[in-house]
Amino acid sequence: MRVLGVDPGLTRCGLGVVEGTPGRPPTMVAVGVIRTPPELDVSQRLVRIEAELVEWITEHRPDAVAVERVFAQHNVRTVMGTAQASGVAMVVAARSGLPVALHTPSEVKAAVTGSGRAGKEQVTTMVTRILQLPERPTPADAADALALAICHIWRGGVTSKLQQAAASRSNLEAAAQAQSRLQVARLRAAVAAQEGKR
Repeated sequence: MRVLGVDPGLTRCGLGVVEGTPGRPPTMVAVGVIRTPPELDVSQRLVRIEAELVEWITEHRPDAVAVERVFAQHNVRTVMGTAQASGVAMVVAARSGLPVALHTPSEVKAAVTGSGRAGKEQVTTMVTRILQLPERPTPADAADALALAICHIWRGGVTSKLQQAAASRSNLEAAAQAQSRLQVARLRAAVAAQEGKR
């Protein structure tokens, strides 16, 4: 599975592509940051983010996109920009026909470090170790994007397998019920035929 992690933001939007499967060490495919100048109009900044996201999806062909779930912060302006960039990422992914998953910051931290309260330094250190990178990904937005992708591969992959197992089980149950109905119908037909001979 190849996942594009997006750490949304207007000034810096972190991007990280990671490939892997649950239970095995993942590998980094690409990492980067989309930067937009604060003096630009917000709409123009969002257009730039959209264009670069389209390029990343076209170039790296991910199977899914994992975006950090926006949560309320003290700074409303910051959270608004983050939410807008997050919305653009989801729209770009949906237009490309890719499934989108939202992961909370604490969920990502817990997946990567084992603690939902880990700091940015700890997340960056663990991402560097997990992906066996020669140097730490910078800025923190890039490391966070990689952490999101890792989180989705490890957690999303398991969820997907559980959903497949549940679907498989319900398909088996449906097939068993259909077989049972068929046998009952045949039995009734045989009984009716016997009674017809009498």
